[in-house]
Amino acid sequence: MADPRFYDNRGPFTLVAICAEIGVRVPAGKSGEIADLASLEGAGPKHLSFFAGDSRALKSFQRSAAGFCLVPAEETQLKAPPGMTLLPCASVHHAFAAAASVFYPGASVAVWQQDKPIDPKARLGKDVILGSSVVIGAGAEIGDRCKIGPGSVIAPGVTIGRDCEIGSNVTISHAHIGDKVSILPGVQIGQPEKGDARISQLGRVIIQDRAQIGAGCIIDRGALSDTVIGEGAKLDNLVQVGHTAQIGRLCVLAAQTVVDGGTVIEDFAVLDGPVGTTAISGRAPALPGTAP
Repeated sequence: MADPRFYDNRGPFTLVAICAEIGVRVPAGKSGEIADLASLEGAGPKHLSFFAGDSRALKSFQRSAAGFCLVPAEETQLKAPPGMTLLPCASVHHAFAAAASVFYPGASVAVWQQDKPIDPKARLGKDVILGSSVVIGAGAEIGDRCKIGPGSVIAPGVTIGRDCEIGSNVTISHAHIGDKVSILPGVQIGQPEKGDARISQLGRVIIQDRAQIGAGCIIDRGALSDTVIGEGAKLDNLVQVGHTAQIGRLCVLAAQTVVDGGTVIEDFAVLDGPVGTTAISGRAPALPGTAP
């Protein structure tokens, strides 16, 4: 489900209305109200989710509590979990993208208007230091003793913890940042990742305490769930992290590492770049002197 700090939900809508908007036939005898979109794991009875037939997501589909789910039309033997209405369609991803644009029109546009560089509705803690030309949007929260370099942009709703250091020309949107996080110049956090289906990115970026983000890194926000950088993780310069990726605690990613969307890298892993991942899930051995 989308965070209301960043996304404006135009719902709820009836099943009939949503099906009409996305070009999907209403199953015979089915009706109801759809309040929001959600992942298979996070969905409830009034949520619309999707299952594209990927075997890796089959268990999530079978356990899902979603009330409505887009599925491939060719999956004629697919059995719905209790309480779920299946909505067969020719292209699951395109249908879900259309639904996202109904619930969250303009969600991918990170543009806003304000009269002053620091919006009056932003909250700044004690002893915050701002460089020249810093822009902070409405509802953003900056913790005590943070330092933000010249030309950086903190978008509406973003939260930044205490004692963080943010370099020059950094852009942060759709994100929650922990305490004592270091972000070097030129980093882009929370931008959407554009795919062929143009699915709206409705997740966030979560950067936990004491993480270090090197110069020029790009961290895309999640699709339906969040992109997460774990506590104490270190990203070298020029690392790219795709949407909904999960990087565990104390991981180290060397320069020019590319983490594909949906990848899970568990605690203590070390990736010696340049290297790329593609939607993998794995756990590295614990480093000497660390907890497993």
